[in-house]
Amino acid sequence: MTQGVNLGEMIMHHTADAYSIGIEPFFRYSWNKWPDVHIGSLTLNFTPTRHLILFAFAGLLVFLTMRIGARSVMRRHREGKAPHGFGGVVEAAVLFVRNDIAIANIGHDGAKFAPYIMTLFFLILYSNLLGLFPHLATPTGNLAITGALALTAFLTIEISGFMKLGFKGYMRTIFPPAPGLTGAGAAVMSIAMAPIELIGKLVKPFALAVRLFGNMTAGHFVILSMFGLIFLFGKLAVWNWGIGVLSATLVLGIMLLELFVAFLQAYVFALLTSVFIGLLQHEH
Repeated sequence: MTQGVNLGEMIMHHTADAYSIGIEPFFRYSWNKWPDVHIGSLTLNFTPTRHLILFAFAGLLVFLTMRIGARSVMRRHREGKAPHGFGGVVEAAVLFVRNDIAIANIGHDGAKFAPYIMTLFFLILYSNLLGLFPHLATPTGNLAITGALALTAFLTIEISGFMKLGFKGYMRTIFPPAPGLTGAGAAVMSIAMAPIELIGKLVKPFALAVRLFGNMTAGHFVILSMFGLIFLFGKLAVWNWGIGVLSATLVLGIMLLELFVAFLQAYVFALLTSVFIGLLQHEH
């Protein structure tokens, strides 16, 4: 049996996206891929995948968390009491994201962006945590999903910056003035810097997407590889139990580290998005 285990196939089966979902060996539901949609030379396919379904489920969890937490807090306020229990935890998390992430890095306009930043934080957090449950997957381990999240951040950063600075002010972020130069020299330098500024605008969301994707994928690869040691060395008559206990201990430690990373990456994504919004909002 151990000779029949393909470790690489097992790792890819648990980390790659698929058109199926389930809890083996109890049930597994699969569906066929929908026909492609052709728009000119562009070919698209809108078939939902496992990662997309779990990402939507994470969104539902965010909604339920905010809904139940808000109702609990409001009920306690009507009774003239301080929030406690689940409502108190949700309120503390919301205040932390609003005050210490959004407002602290964006400034006095941070309250306007707080709902978006909170949505990012909790959506990424739940998506990260789903992958720690058996038979589920991590939606943020899919580059398409992290790229979509980064795209929303990019649009929020640039559109809000354009509205804050106006057309002239926003164009100065692409064609920055050259200190100490005037006339034709300043114009040439400003035009020469434009490609660098544009690349910088694109690199920020790209870094957000790749950082989140890489961190969430790497942990699962390490965990599954450690479990694979049990199958690879399971036939050793003397050391098999020792290898099994050692592998399980290492996996437990990495799982605890992954739990910390799940919170950390949600925090980092929300924090950097707030920083980028604030930088453009206060561009002079």
